[in-house]
Amino acid sequence: MVHQPVLQKEVIEYLDPKANKNFIDCTIDGGGHAFQIIEKILPEGRLLGIDWDPEIMEPLRGRAKKLKVDGNLILACDNFSNLKKITEELDFKKIWGILFDLGMSSWHLQESKKGFSFLRKEPLDMRYNPESNPFTAQKLLNYWSSGEIEKILKEYGQERFARQIARAIIEERAMRPIENTLQLAAIIKRSVPKNYEKGRIHPATRTFQALRIAVNNELENLKKALPQALELLEKRGRLVLISFHSLEDKIIKNFYREKEKEGKLEILNKKPIIASKEEIRKNPASRSAKMRVAIKK
Repeated sequence: MVHQPVLQKEVIEYLDPKANKNFIDCTIDGGGHAFQIIEKILPEGRLLGIDWDPEIMEPLRGRAKKLKVDGNLILACDNFSNLKKITEELDFKKIWGILFDLGMSSWHLQESKKGFSFLRKEPLDMRYNPESNPFTAQKLLNYWSSGEIEKILKEYGQERFARQIARAIIEERAMRPIENTLQLAAIIKRSVPKNYEKGRIHPATRTFQALRIAVNNELENLKKALPQALELLEKRGRLVLISFHSLEDKIIKNFYREKEKEGKLEILNKKPIIASKEEIRKNPASRSAKMRVAIKK
């Protein structure tokens, strides 16, 4: 399945890529935004595409070659929390815009076989990069205490029934190890009220989200990356962030406000830019997207 990047038109409008300028896509994934940016920065502009998942890299190289823009695309398999180090190692300078799209891709949910989805039986891995991260969701579920599990479900998943789910996980693992996604989804389903299933989302959605965030240290990585992104931008360069989770959006909003007070940023949109009704109809995943844009002073 082809991943549909959100707010494509808005990203190009606010990032404002121009011919021969350099840009960074910190979450390149399938390249939905990246290749649109490259079109605008030809012939001499370059785009640095960063992704933590090594499986993403080869398809991107193939696509760039096919489109004859492989000279304009530089790829780095790393976490964006190492943004400054990546740019220094690649000698990538004069950056006029940086994009972060913090959404999950369709490929990760449906084809990666890493346990991000509760709709099919897969091992509880949830790591974007198994080569650099030894910590899996399975380890968390089988070795963390009830209190620790409850805490991440509450904080990262905003799960109302965090305590009940955490207890049910402890009870299950006392009998047998928790090893796959369907086993975990069944535990969650039987530990929440029956009417919870009538809600807008599946009962396991928040728990799976919380586990993914914890396994990949997503919120801390974002906090580390934002100051680096601001430092790397040229004056009047643009920082565009798309979040899908209220905790991510809060981190971004607070960072922008703090740097605006310090006179380092100008916030372009006080209220987040959201997807149009038409986009939400075509791509329901875009309904929770919030985009915030700032210019470096």
